[in-house]
Amino acid sequence: MDRRTFVIAALASTAMPSLAIAAAEGNFEVTRTDAEWRAMLTDLQYRVMRLQATERAGSSPLDKNYSDGVYHCRGCDLALYNSDTKYDSKTGWPSFFRARRNAIRTMEDRKLFSVRTECHCRRCGSHLGHIFSDGPAPTGQRHCLNGVSLVFRAA
Repeated sequence: MDRRTFVIAALASTAMPSLAIAAAEGNFEVTRTDAEWRAMLTDLQYRVMRLQATERAGSSPLDKNYSDGVYHCRGCDLALYNSDTKYDSKTGWPSFFRARRNAIRTMEDRKLFSVRTECHCRRCGSHLGHIFSDGPAPTGQRHCLNGVSLVFRAA
């Protein structure tokens, strides 16, 4: 394999969504068939939540929402994040410094030539976003989430 072929293959593999969540479908409390997920979600929601894509920065109205309430998983309605843990990370995505207790699970994400921590709903496995270590006190974490994965419920 020559260098050009290797580079093209490497780039193509990073562009393809990981199927880790699809492979683990049976390991969650809430499970649905692929057809059921597709029927209940928009195309963008499906790509983000089931294929681990990322919505465009600045596209979610939840990024600028600072009302009191709770952010729930769009896939199963599990309460994930309290509004008092949300902050403006200036990244264009809704960001939180802490999830609710027993709400999310994490896994290593090795796409895009780096190692990141992916977070997903612990009940249905829907992809939420990533966790970075550049957040504010008290945790130092930034849960950088896709707004399309969330539903806000006002207090």
